[in-house]
Amino acid sequence: MNESTAPETKAAKTGVAALDGIFQVANKADAPGLVVGVAQHGKTVYRRGFGLASIELGVANTAWTRMRIGSTTKHFTCLAALLLVEEGKLDIDVGVRTYLPELPKLAKEPTLRQFMSHTGGYRCYLDVGFMSDGMAIKPKGVALHAQLRQSEVNFAPGEMMIYNNGGYHMLSLVIERVSGMKFERFLEERIFTPLGMIDTRCVQSDFEIHPNMATLHVAQPDGSWRRGIFPTEENRGEGSMISTIDDMLRWLAHLRGPHRVGTDASWKQMTTTVPLSSGTPSPYALGLMVHDYRGVRVIQHSGSVIGGTCQMITVPAHELDVIIMTNGAVVNAIELANKVIDAMLGDEVLGPVEERATAERFKAVLDKHYLSPETGLVVGFADADGKLGLTVMNSAPVPLRDEGETLRIGIEDLAMGPFQLTTAALADLETAPAEIELAESGWKRRLQLLPDAPPADAAAPLAGRYHARDLGVDAQVLLNGDTWTLRVAGDFAVNDMVLTALSADVFALSLPEFPKMRMVLGVDRHDGAVTGFRVDSGRTRHMRFQRIEA
Repeated sequence: MNESTAPETKAAKTGVAALDGIFQVANKADAPGLVVGVAQHGKTVYRRGFGLASIELGVANTAWTRMRIGSTTKHFTCLAALLLVEEGKLDIDVGVRTYLPELPKLAKEPTLRQFMSHTGGYRCYLDVGFMSDGMAIKPKGVALHAQLRQSEVNFAPGEMMIYNNGGYHMLSLVIERVSGMKFERFLEERIFTPLGMIDTRCVQSDFEIHPNMATLHVAQPDGSWRRGIFPTEENRGEGSMISTIDDMLRWLAHLRGPHRVGTDASWKQMTTTVPLSSGTPSPYALGLMVHDYRGVRVIQHSGSVIGGTCQMITVPAHELDVIIMTNGAVVNAIELANKVIDAMLGDEVLGPVEERATAERFKAVLDKHYLSPETGLVVGFADADGKLGLTVMNSAPVPLRDEGETLRIGIEDLAMGPFQLTTAALADLETAPAEIELAESGWKRRLQLLPDAPPADAAAPLAGRYHARDLGVDAQVLLNGDTWTLRVAGDFAVNDMVLTALSADVFALSLPEFPKMRMVLGVDRHDGAVTGFRVDSGRTRHMRFQRIEA
């Protein structure tokens, strides 16, 4: 049964009456869908399921269907840590090796608080696992082992913000060690049960079977579907929760207060943002994003798993709570949640719609790429449905916000950065500038234009064998048919990545089995000869491969 309090009307639809129309895109009898819940002033006003919970069995999503919430789990993990702080058992402002002494001694040691705000600088087990083994499923113990193997970091603690699941995995281990109970049991006993979240669990593996749980679906290019399986058997505080819209609406009401789990002081920490060491503001607090949307303050966190997404958002000043969970519907849950806010609050309450830069004014830089010789950062510009999109380390283009004199992508847009450029330096030009200035996390970078036409067969000098110490793998660059390929022999799979030249020394890398994983390869040379290369992704910097054989 689906429920809505929308009255029937022939007038222009606003408020609850507009919500059915927003979600019609997922109202299909032959495809996976989503579940959505909306509450205002403490009353549930909309709760519906759309599409199928299982294509295989022909079972529909309902208002009671369980789904994964992915990284929306993270602020529950933060609250668990703060409950231990309240008891005097944990200090989140000391170095992480206080609680995880087996971690390697690196240049500077982050704190648990910096793990919680993604400013610790460590690499992430999940991202490096994609590099070494692609989508192969790793058994328990591999995540910590991968963290222990790292000899380098992405950045110094506090210097930047790059989203990091590994920090939350390690925070889960700390909670276990300090509390003396399994992480999953701690959340159930200390958070879920006291709040009556009876359908919510922490589930480490997608191979587990739980009642009333939707199947995760991944759309294929030919129109078929595959089952979504997250590539680890030990998903913990980084993204392990399953829940229902009723439990999550109950949680959102508690998040706004009054609080029964966690003190008001703990919750203030959860929603207090701290600037980066450059002085640049970050909207990421402790497991929660806090920022403005159309002039109103929102608190939110999204989540993504293989075959599903989630968006949880609240507008505290208007007591408006929204939860959307998908199991493979080809939709953007964040955009849908924003449309709910638009409908429920209306233009009378909300400010103007945020403008994104139009591609038309920036034709000179479209399809151009720029490299920072100092940091290895590679960005590009592309037409993103008529808007000017920025690519970072070969990512999909994200439309830049048009803020008049500046162009910006916020942390809330890309889960790293922010990135900022001067509008006048790029707009209405005849030719692309040879150099641009870009601020990353507040730090100014000078980037140089890469050539339009890379040398023919640019990858040929890379042919040979390599070793990546921090991945613990051997690799080979070879011509596979007519495609230059980086073949990585991981512990659990052989991982082939396709090289596309951007210049003689810079290549885009793509992973065909996981299109979202896109990277950049930068060549190291000595006296003109290739000695190795570095692989960078949005979330991993300077993964070094050393040549061992020509």
